[in-house]
Amino acid sequence: MSALSYAALLRIPHASRTFGAALLGRLSYGMVSLSLLLSVKAATGSYTAAGAALACFGATSVTLSPVRAGVIDRHGPRRALPPMAAAYALLLAALAVVTADGGTGAAGLTALAAAAGALTPPLGPVMRVLWSDLVPPGLLSRAYSLDSVAEELLLVTGPLLVGAIVTAAPAPVGLAASAALILCGTLALVASPVAGARKGSRAAARRTPGRAPGVLRGNLPMKQAVIGVAGVGVCLGALHLLVVAFADEHDAAGLVPWILAAMSAGSAVGGLVYGAVAWRAPGTRRLPVLAAALGLLLAATGLAPHPYVLLGCAALAGVFVAPGITTAYLIADQSAGPGSRTKAGAWVNTALNAGSSTATAATGLLIDNAPLPLCFALAALPAVLAAGTAALAGARSPARVRHVTSPELHGGEGAPPR
Repeated sequence: MSALSYAALLRIPHASRTFGAALLGRLSYGMVSLSLLLSVKAATGSYTAAGAALACFGATSVTLSPVRAGVIDRHGPRRALPPMAAAYALLLAALAVVTADGGTGAAGLTALAAAAGALTPPLGPVMRVLWSDLVPPGLLSRAYSLDSVAEELLLVTGPLLVGAIVTAAPAPVGLAASAALILCGTLALVASPVAGARKGSRAAARRTPGRAPGVLRGNLPMKQAVIGVAGVGVCLGALHLLVVAFADEHDAAGLVPWILAAMSAGSAVGGLVYGAVAWRAPGTRRLPVLAAALGLLLAATGLAPHPYVLLGCAALAGVFVAPGITTAYLIADQSAGPGSRTKAGAWVNTALNAGSSTATAATGLLIDNAPLPLCFALAALPAVLAAGTAALAGARSPARVRHVTSPELHGGEGAPPR
């Protein structure tokens, strides 16, 4: 298989149109959290109310992600995504209106936020399934790497856009912009011929009756992906608080944004380089190595003597973030049944976000009760343990792995040994 640059990847018919539409909608995800936080705070004057609304929004969004993805798998993106996106956008618009008015209490705002989170369209998992329709199997790793890097850049760009909005307009305008982005992006995505060609499993079941395989039950590679990416999420959630605590301890609070930016830059570079390599080792072996490397680097970062050293360590740790997430998505996509691939990707999303949220809460308790280097080490421990568990899960799943013949799960198609 000949090499293909990232630019050439986007020149594949319908690729840039479909990917661009998905990114337009996913930019909403980068804006909505900060917009919601600022809007509820402005409406109620309470950080407690703002935090509760954001927590409920995140909780319903993360926990119900596999359910929403299952609906997409069952009915197809063209039928299921528009009503989901329309309902989500309407709820965000309602939040914008009531927070601008200021007459709704904290309980009502929290309920609206929870309802909106429950209907968040899973554009990321849908786009990754469409990538597998767009590109040959041997190029899926490159497509997923590009997708992961672009998504991370959107999560950095979104808050900056919100910051620009609130300098000239009230915070609820950010919520309205988030609603418009998700609706426009979703409608443009489902208008793509690639999305239209993907029918739901319900239609496929009528053609080929039979019981569809489960996403997690009996699927050890999928369980490995979930465990491994949860370890990556733990590192990400912990590192954000640990960086703030480290900077405070060294009287260098101004360096916090630069340290986090360095980690994002490292992740982008690592993701692009990783996707450009034709790996011989299967994803089920690569993921534990990536998760363990990230965890060990996080532990070593706690020994940094100066914030500038921490900045370098964060950049180096970031190199393993996008590759780890990309590999988990690859394993999920290739180990899931044809009628449950969106749901498999959503499970990876859920594990990543759940690991990050749990680590953020736990790290706050650690920082208040333990020396900072020990906090770094303890925060890294789940990632190392997850890597070991994922490796064991991969070793116990030869039958399922052999059943999946895609070169992305078992090495590059026609690729030189690495």
